[in-house]
Amino acid sequence: MHASATIRVQAPTTSEFISKSKSMSEEELIEGCQKGKRKAQSQLYNQYCGAMLAIAMRYCENRTEAEDALQDAFVNIFRRIKDFEGRREGSLTAWIKTIVINSALSLNRKNKKHNYTEDVTELRIADPAATAIDDDNSDDIKRQRIMNAVQDLPSGYRAVFNLYVMEGYSHKEIAEILEISENTSKSQLSKARKYLKTYLGIND
Repeated sequence: MHASATIRVQAPTTSEFISKSKSMSEEELIEGCQKGKRKAQSQLYNQYCGAMLAIAMRYCENRTEAEDALQDAFVNIFRRIKDFEGRREGSLTAWIKTIVINSALSLNRKNKKHNYTEDVTELRIADPAATAIDDDNSDDIKRQRIMNAVQDLPSGYRAVFNLYVMEGYSHKEIAEILEISENTSKSQLSKARKYLKTYLGIND
């Protein structure tokens, strides 16, 4: 698989993931990709595409946009992996994840999706009876409702929330990534949390 090739975004089955991920060690995988070997490139893609698509979807409006972001990300991954140094860059997974997030944010900026001016009181609030989390719900249902609520956030809120809560970035780092002020980042996070509590029917 060459960097210029069109990438089909399709998560592998569990059996495919296990089989292909065992065929090469991470060191062999990196070395193979750095040498442009198709087997290594194919394994890298199949090993990471499912998890990285899920991450891209946290930052994008829909699956189609997430697939576009993921395709751009893997093009960049195959172009830049020749310069990847594990000790300096961190783990391969962390390096790939960073590129995927940056690709999703870049797509949002290109499409002018970020909005940092909406007030939480003006947003659509779901019916509390339909979204409230109670003790009778399974963990999977709770997790899905929370994910749905996060996905329903305006893109600006969602980007800040994911970067801060899910990725662990500081407000200073988020401000640099999104080209906003630290105060704006803090404000967006506060509004996102307030919105999520209202959406999920959670009372303080």
